Amino acid sequence: MANTSDNLREAFSGESQASTRYLAFARKAEQEGQSQVAKLFRAASMAETFHARNHLEVMEGIKSTVENLQAAVAGENMEHVKMYPEFIEQANREQKPKAVRTFDYARKVEIMHEGLYKAALDAINGGGKPKQTDYYVCKVCGTTVEGNAPDKCPVCGSNKAQFVKVD
Repeated sequence: MANTSDNLREAFSGESQASTRYLAFARKAEQEGQSQVAKLFRAASMAETFHARNHLEVMEGIKSTVENLQAAVAGENMEHVKMYPEFIEQANREQKPKAVRTFDYARKVEIMHEGLYKAALDAINGGGKPKQTDYYVCKVCGTTVEGNAPDKCPVCGSNKAQFVKVD
């Protein structure tokens, strides 16, 4: 029988996935001219995000910024060193090229994220703050860059128009 901690972890995972799923559903609804349905999916996504955050808070999963950065570095490292290489290997064995591509995009971007988190952590541990900069994210593969969007995505090759500025 699961305990409350297990249930919180499962609920956090489910709510997080639902939020992302509903955003994808909203995008599809917009493409199909169903703007009201898209709005409904975005509203539900926001609610699911709040549920996930509340569960994470109860699990005491939000710590100091330094601890959160350390956890982010460790998580990104595990993903690009262990998880995604294993997933890519399995997808190759099963001859699933679309899965290989999405896993490889994510693996490459997790390396970038780890570096960005390490730089922020180093700045804070050095007694300062991370430099002020803009971030841009590729809508195709998730590449995350500082400063300005590149003319061509270094991971998927998409053009500059596929990058969105993070507010």
